[in-house]
Amino acid sequence: MLVVGLTGGIATGKSTVSSLFKSQQVPVIDADVLAREVVQPGTKGLAQIVAYFGSEVLLPDGTLDRKKLGAIIFNSEAKRKKLNSIIHPAVSRAIISDVFWCWLRGEKLCVVDVPLLIEGGLWKWMGKVIVVYCSADIQLQRLMKRDRSSREDASARLNSQLPIAQKVEYADIVVDNSGDLQDLEQQVQSCLVKLERMAGWSWRFNWLFPPFALVSALWTLGWRSVKRSRRRIRRLV
Repeated sequence: MLVVGLTGGIATGKSTVSSLFKSQQVPVIDADVLAREVVQPGTKGLAQIVAYFGSEVLLPDGTLDRKKLGAIIFNSEAKRKKLNSIIHPAVSRAIISDVFWCWLRGEKLCVVDVPLLIEGGLWKWMGKVIVVYCSADIQLQRLMKRDRSSREDASARLNSQLPIAQKVEYADIVVDNSGDLQDLEQQVQSCLVKLERMAGWSWRFNWLFPPFALVSALWTLGWRSVKRSRRRIRRLV
C-alpha cells in the first residue's frame, strides 16, 4: 500500500484537495480530526492535559476548553511545547493505527492529511508527499478574504509558518492551486492516476507478502534519509 502525505500552507487549498480525494473514494486520514479525538473525555491525552494544566481547562461537560487552553499556551513557549508533547505522539499513534487498518482492508493507497507534515518530520514516513501550492500573493489575498482580516494580520499569520515555497522542496507531487476549482479537480484526478501507477505491482506484493512490505518500508525510509541529507548539503552550499 502506498502511503501519501498531503500538506500545504494556510489558505492554499489543502482541505479542498483532501475533500476531492475523499470524493474519489480514496481513504483519507485527517490529523486534525485525530487531534480532536485523542483529547476526548476518557482518553489518556485529556488526562495528561488536565494533570499538567489543571481542571480549569475543562468545560462543565468534561470536554476540553480549547479557547481557555489556547489562551494559556499563547504566551508561553514552554507550555506550548508541553501540550505538543502530549498531543503529537497520540496523533502519530492514531495515524499509524489508521494506516494499518487501511492496509488490512487491502487498500491500494491512503492519504494522510497533516498540516505540519514537514515541520513535524512525519514526511519522512510517507511513501510520497503532495504539497498543495499557490503563490504567496494569492495565499495572502485568499487568507484576507476568508478570515476578513487586514493585510497586516494575514501577513503575520503567514510569516509564523514555514513558507510554502520551502515545503515544495519536499514534494514528490505539487498541486498548483492558483487557478479555479475546475482546474484543481483536473489536477487531483491526474494526481490520483499517478499515485495509482506508483502503487502499481507492489500493492499486491505488499498485501500478499507482508515481509515484502517491511523491506519496501525500510527502503522508503532510507531513501528519504538520503534526500534529506542532500537538501541539507545544498542549503549549506
